[in-house]
Amino acid sequence: MIAMQYSFTLPADYDMAIVRQRIADKGHLLDHFEGLLLKTYLHAEHGSASDENLYAPFYVWRDSAAMQRFLGSEGFANLAKAFGWPSIRVWPAWDVYLSPEARHARFATREIESIAPYTALDALREEQRVLLQRDIERGAVAAVNAFEPTTWTRVSFRLWDDALPAQATGQRYQVGHVSQP
Repeated sequence: MIAMQYSFTLPADYDMAIVRQRIADKGHLLDHFEGLLLKTYLHAEHGSASDENLYAPFYVWRDSAAMQRFLGSEGFANLAKAFGWPSIRVWPAWDVYLSPEARHARFATREIESIAPYTALDALREEQRVLLQRDIERGAVAAVNAFEPTTWTRVSFRLWDDALPAQATGQRYQVGHVSQP
């Protein structure tokens, strides 16, 4: 599995209602995209638990063929025309938990951290797996741990249904729609 995210930083005075309307109009279009395990339409508003206005969808793909089909699609081309050509982060997934309740998520958190040189990756993965399980016990309805060995970063992504736990760290988002076939 592959985790993927691109993020558009929008001006501080950008009308985020435009992003919310785009999500409402187009979010359902990927509900049944072959090979997509999860797409969360994320946004964050400047001053509301975020330093910036962001539109930042997060995906989990079954494999690279599905991801490539999407990136070559008309839908992605239209997104790039509307917001610009994004830099896309991709992480091979370590652990993925996707409950059926994920489609009702209202909030998300994403934390990206560097992996120190010579880190024992199996031990790090096990540490992250314990934290993933803890977050599921706290109410996460989806959880993804993944890493990227070019820049040596790891990502922890969580979806929450009712509210973010007080201990939630990293970038916080509101969820506009979840495509989960």
